[in-house]
Amino acid sequence: MSYAALNSSNPLSDVWSGYLAQAQQVPSSRWLILALINTPILAVLFNALWQKIAPRKASDPPVVFHWLPIIGSAIWYGNDPINFFQTCQERYGNVFTFILLGRKVTVALSAKGSNFVLGGKSTAFNAEGAYKHLTTPVFGKDVVYDVPNEVFMQQKKFVKFGLSTENFRAYVGMVEDEVEEFLKTDVRFRTYQQNDINEWGSFDAIAAMAEITILTASRTLQGKEVRDNIDKSFSQLYTDLDGGFTPLNFLFANLPIESYRKRDKAQKKMSDFYVDIITKRKQNPDGDHQHDMIASLLDQTYRGGDKLRDHEVAHIMIALLMAGQHTSSATLAWTMLHLASRQDVADALYEEQVKYFGNPDGSLRPMSYEDLRHLPVLDSCVRETLRVHPPIHSIMRQVREDVVVPASLAAPSKDGVYVVPKDTYVLASPLISQVDPRIWKDGDKWEPARWSDEDGIAAQALKSYVDENGEKIDYGFGAVSKGTDSPYQPFGAGKHRCIGEQFAYLQIGTIIATLIRRIELRLPNPVPDHNYHTLIMMPKDPKSIHYRRRKFD
Repeated sequence: MSYAALNSSNPLSDVWSGYLAQAQQVPSSRWLILALINTPILAVLFNALWQKIAPRKASDPPVVFHWLPIIGSAIWYGNDPINFFQTCQERYGNVFTFILLGRKVTVALSAKGSNFVLGGKSTAFNAEGAYKHLTTPVFGKDVVYDVPNEVFMQQKKFVKFGLSTENFRAYVGMVEDEVEEFLKTDVRFRTYQQNDINEWGSFDAIAAMAEITILTASRTLQGKEVRDNIDKSFSQLYTDLDGGFTPLNFLFANLPIESYRKRDKAQKKMSDFYVDIITKRKQNPDGDHQHDMIASLLDQTYRGGDKLRDHEVAHIMIALLMAGQHTSSATLAWTMLHLASRQDVADALYEEQVKYFGNPDGSLRPMSYEDLRHLPVLDSCVRETLRVHPPIHSIMRQVREDVVVPASLAAPSKDGVYVVPKDTYVLASPLISQVDPRIWKDGDKWEPARWSDEDGIAAQALKSYVDENGEKIDYGFGAVSKGTDSPYQPFGAGKHRCIGEQFAYLQIGTIIATLIRRIELRLPNPVPDHNYHTLIMMPKDPKSIHYRRRKFD
């Protein structure tokens, strides 16, 4: 019998021939539809299987299991990073790797993890590689992460010269005046302006605090010309430029969409705006500008003898405006929301003002810079807000060389120590340490009183963060405390610790003190949850605060 005859008499062959005949009758469009449906499913299944069977280096940290290829854990991390970190910490320990839109990101949690990442060598853990694509289109060229680290450290030193005690003394009154004027003129405070102490009004915590922040920052650091030009056109420029500070911009530097085009146009116009101010000042050097940052920067010189170029001054000013605006307004909004929900704390804060600044007629005298440094209730409220709601929950670095994870951070695997490989990313999250229930009692609760216990964990954490009497390190912009060993790091740590820390305390403290002098607060709803879909941790809706004019105002 021939092979063909044998094959034709085989029942299995008959079935297969039937399948082929049916397949030939299926339209190609249906095959395309089937392929579009099945390919993603097969990709997900293959991705899951590959994670189980693929060989892994013994030195690689454990990888968070994820169903979606390339996307990885981006959705979980983006929607709720704190839950993501805490769940993975319980499952994998303090060190683990997750996939973020094709990037390998190794997370190092706990205070030791922050020390590992933020206190590491810049040659190994590079901030420019992690953030340049986000900051340069917004701030501009030749500043911050768009320059070598050694140049950036010099620029930070230039800014630090402008943050002098002399300037701070002048700023307190300026901030107080701006808040007073805002209450008298802003439409959201019409009830306040009607002078009826029994009438309640309301304001949106984020919107109002953002406007107060930009007004006070422009009056102090930015200079008179900037403050005088805070109008609708400037606000629109700021809004368009601010559109470049989103998670999308962090992941993708340039996309052909409208928000990116608006960002680039706004950056050019705002840069020209500052350069024009600088040009006019040079033409008229006798103006009264001694307390603002532009005046300070124009006096600075690089180590090689070159002065800062006009566009560099302009771009540093934009960086100060954008970075400080987000962090301070978020901290202010969270503090006001908590004070509105805790009448006992708000009352204590007001009584502190009366105690230190009260006049016989019931009025309150103006504050001074020295006063602000000795108000324990105010200080505790701000520090507690920064503990529970630090503006940034994740700090990243690009890894430029293979880095061994110390055994004190993650116990070595049975096959040896973990190694973070070159050309990946590392991430520290100081927030996880700041709310860790193993360190802080009721760590997720806003409780300013914890900072009054001189022997408590809060005082110890602050001492190790500030380390006023300990060893200081000069990264190129003056001796500072590293603060990398503390479980409390609201302004980051190491060489990239925020140099605007003291100005932030001054600005936020003065604004809160002035507001609490003038108005009582109530919160009609519970304190909102975090909105993690923004780069800065903002409150979700509803975030409306009710207020009433104080009796003695």
